[in-house]
Amino acid sequence: MKQILILSGKGGTGKTTIASNFINISKAKIFADCDVEAPNLHLISMVKNLKERENYYGLDKSVIDQEQCLKCGICYDHCKFNAIVYKDNQYKIDLHLCEGCGVCNYVCPQKAISFVKSIDGELLLYKDEDRAFSTAKLNMGSGNSGLLVTRVKKNIHELIRKDDLVIIDGPPGIGCPVIASMSGVNLVLLVAEPSLSGISDLKRIIKTASSFHLKIAVCINKYDLNKKLTQSIIEYLNINNYSFVGLISYDKEIIDYINLGKPLLEGSKPYKEIKKVFDNTISLIS
Repeated sequence: MKQILILSGKGGTGKTTIASNFINISKAKIFADCDVEAPNLHLISMVKNLKERENYYGLDKSVIDQEQCLKCGICYDHCKFNAIVYKDNQYKIDLHLCEGCGVCNYVCPQKAISFVKSIDGELLLYKDEDRAFSTAKLNMGSGNSGLLVTRVKKNIHELIRKDDLVIIDGPPGIGCPVIASMSGVNLVLLVAEPSLSGISDLKRIIKTASSFHLKIAVCINKYDLNKKLTQSIIEYLNINNYSFVGLISYDKEIIDYINLGKPLLEGSKPYKEIKKVFDNTISLIS
């Protein structure tokens, strides 16, 4: 079993497009979308049968029993997240702002504040014949996305067979969900773009992945939009001994197929470019 995680230092570099075509090229049976704050791999994954839907519970949130509350305001004074508001002659807790720290519960003289379970998202497992696709949706304003990513990966763990190639579409950036997605993978493919922000974010995600001693490969998407910066990225990779696995041009055909929710046509120019990136990537873990 081999796991390839596809990441980018910033959003919009095209990692989901590359992940979906890696799945198509490899005929992968198991794959996942760990971008739980904005998942969209399901739109072009071609797996439609939803097998399991499960509520995701994050941190417990505080709630005030209005019958026991003395309206003393001690909880209001001690909340560092401004989650307690006074409205209609009552102290109430804004669940979007509550961090579940428990300070209000601790200082309440009446013990009128307790914890309740909070549904912060949902886990989704699609199964279609012999294929499985795991993803999740984090509710707006909810936290603990790193824990939810871990649950996404756990949902397919028991389904992975010895010879499976697992493709994982990761979240952008370098935060907790990215770190959680790195667990257990054999290689991280970083999708870069030739822009100043793209280069800066690429260096940040390389630093993050390197701290976990993971094998790293880099491809450059939309490379022909700025060939000078593309060359700067390649030189940086060569100097620092990171594997460069290929270039993908900016092509309207890719956009057209994304809008249709379909993989690229085999034999087309963008397909050949992504196929070359795939072959070079696979050779690093074979």
